[in-house]
Amino acid sequence: MSSIEALYLTFLTTGFAVGFGHCIGMCGPIVVSFSLNLKTKGVMAPNLLYHAGRISTYAVLGGIMGATGSFTQITTGIGDLQKGAMIFAGLIIIVMGLGMSGWIPLGQIFGNYCRPEGIIARSFRKLSGIQSTAAFLPLGLLLGLLPCGPVYTALIAAAGLGMETQNTFNAVLAGMGLMAVFGIGTIPSLLMVARLSGMGWLKSRDIIYKIGSILMIGVGIYFLIKGLRF
Repeated sequence: MSSIEALYLTFLTTGFAVGFGHCIGMCGPIVVSFSLNLKTKGVMAPNLLYHAGRISTYAVLGGIMGATGSFTQITTGIGDLQKGAMIFAGLIIIVMGLGMSGWIPLGQIFGNYCRPEGIIARSFRKLSGIQSTAAFLPLGLLLGLLPCGPVYTALIAAAGLGMETQNTFNAVLAGMGLMAVFGIGTIPSLLMVARLSGMGWLKSRDIIYKIGSILMIGVGIYFLIKGLRF
């Protein structure tokens, strides 16, 4: 298994763990709120369209970050820049992982930022009020832009992954892939949030949340070691 495939698997697992630990509490209410507006019993198709839109936004952002990392890799004449960027990415991911678990305080980065604000809020209200299944795709595209600590961490990892590729095109694809699998990992929790919200086992989701944090810290250590070896 290549390093890229290993990171994909890690972030798929991280997305799953973060979904049940973070998204249920922070972003689950958003899913519930627009689901309640559906007049029909067929909620699966709208939810799948919403997640398709959200993951598409993640993938585009991941491609941009991958290209940014590739630019650093291309500047091979500035070796210290690439080394420093890789180490910085590793340290940031470690800090974000520690903050997400609550082991160090990071204020509201992992707090209630998964709430629509400003222009996002206005667009959200308009789109969520449309009684059409098709409206859930642009709704997902929009809410994929919401500030969210785990997403920030995954984007930093996408930039770090771009540093390991041979050209910008591959870096874009790698970044898009990483963010896509991360987003896919969060889908199960948000699809089941309404049905599972009353079940007692969710009270222990902090344990799952910490598993996601540990996986992120592991990725940070990986980038840190890669940087130190340059």
